[in-house]
Amino acid sequence: MEVRYATAPDQVPGMTTDRLRDRFLAEDLFVPGEVRLVYSLEDRMVIGGAVPGEAPLRLPCPEQLRAEYFLERRELGVVNVGGPGTVTVDGAEHPLAARECLYVGMGAREVSFSGGVFYLVSTSAHAAHPTVRATLEDAEPVRLGSQEGSNDRTIYKYIHAKGIQSCQLVLGVTVLAPGSMWNTMPCHTHERRTEVYLYFDLAQDARVVHLMGRPDETRNLMVADRQAVISPPWSVHCGFGTRNYAFVWAMGGENQAYDDVEQVAIEEMR
Repeated sequence: MEVRYATAPDQVPGMTTDRLRDRFLAEDLFVPGEVRLVYSLEDRMVIGGAVPGEAPLRLPCPEQLRAEYFLERRELGVVNVGGPGTVTVDGAEHPLAARECLYVGMGAREVSFSGGVFYLVSTSAHAAHPTVRATLEDAEPVRLGSQEGSNDRTIYKYIHAKGIQSCQLVLGVTVLAPGSMWNTMPCHTHERRTEVYLYFDLAQDARVVHLMGRPDETRNLMVADRQAVISPPWSVHCGFGTRNYAFVWAMGGENQAYDDVEQVAIEEMR
């Protein structure tokens, strides 16, 4: 498991492109036959990818967690970004189709993956909640944007205050309509939560230009399919693609209020 340290806003202006990518972009989460994890000290979130081969893959417990098993003091959100697959939790099988979600509560000892391509997001937890599977039909869809603004998109809320219950994890999937490329614009920050974006369903030659940094001094990252951006609480997080795409957004921090944000007007961006 790779460890990424937290970053202050005044560190970013002097960073080169390579330095920005090393600190904020997870490029190689999905490797066939492996579970890869990144431990961000921004709100102690863990993100990862699991790509099973012929044999199932077990969720490991890296020594950095100082735990007997991965979910001893954590909770987990899983989204399938590939073909049909199954997540097995303490012997119970949970099938997941593309873009479907499974929440796994604190205390589950054995988690394994077969088939599919699984994106993993974990936050610290203080209480146990039931393991719950959700499909797109189960989510709370919100339609935002317009074709004229190139941001016609549907937000599917999975883990949130009025959906699947958790300690602090909030997670969903946003799908942009054909012809739309912008996400989360006008953008915002939220000082009480770290957010991670995983971009997926991008063609091999397509990219998303992800904007980050303080609103008055933004930087950009060129992001390919199945790559994730760690967005600290002080940073904006929005982007536009060379074509439409989908992304998993996940947050962890002080609260679970989806609308607890500081809006940034477009004319204030620099």
